[in-house]
Amino acid sequence: MTNILAVECTHEVLSVALMCRGRKLERRGGGWQKTAESIVPLMDEVVSAGGIAPRELDAVAVSSGPGSFTALRIGMSAVKGVAFALDVPLLSVPTLPALAASLPADVSGDRVMAVVGSRKGEYFYALYRRDDLEAFRWHDEVSRGGVEDVAAALQDCAGKVVAVGRNLEPLRTVLDAGGVAGVNADFFSAASLFDFAIRAYAEPCRTGAGEVEPDYRQSFGSGGA
Repeated sequence: MTNILAVECTHEVLSVALMCRGRKLERRGGGWQKTAESIVPLMDEVVSAGGIAPRELDAVAVSSGPGSFTALRIGMSAVKGVAFALDVPLLSVPTLPALAASLPADVSGDRVMAVVGSRKGEYFYALYRRDDLEAFRWHDEVSRGGVEDVAAALQDCAGKVVAVGRNLEPLRTVLDAGGVAGVNADFFSAASLFDFAIRAYAEPCRTGAGEVEPDYRQSFGSGGA
């Protein structure tokens, strides 16, 4: 049985999850502003709750972005430290396909638009076919733009589309105009990374922890989220 510690800190809420002995445990912290002070205690807490020693971890997984610049930087630094200290693989999981794949199965739709807030009224977004996500196939064409850009991307889509993300309210008018259901992604967390992490762990050639980098997608000024 593979023991994996996962961290999701790309936007809004920090979460840490452990998969071990056939169980999944999770702890959630505060907003991204508290990532630095919360991430290590949460990792310690969830590993302890799982009843295993840190040395029993087989790998560490992290959502690699895009998302909050500050939280990504802090989160990536913390998980790299764990991976190096334990000499285990660091599994990088792209945030947008993981977010799209976390959409509950009972929500109908051929395609999923995953949306993560950027800054100043802008968003990172990408469209995925659900059958591609189920087969762990996806493109890396992530876009960034404002409400009008999201609207244009939706207009170009064929088939039923569902949008998933946190705080979709600013996009509500656009979604309603396009007949697109918007699903609040409160369910997206570190535990959502496990399917992708298991797949990555099984790969014969994995990227070394020192080579894994956050997907910032943009430059932020000092203090930017």
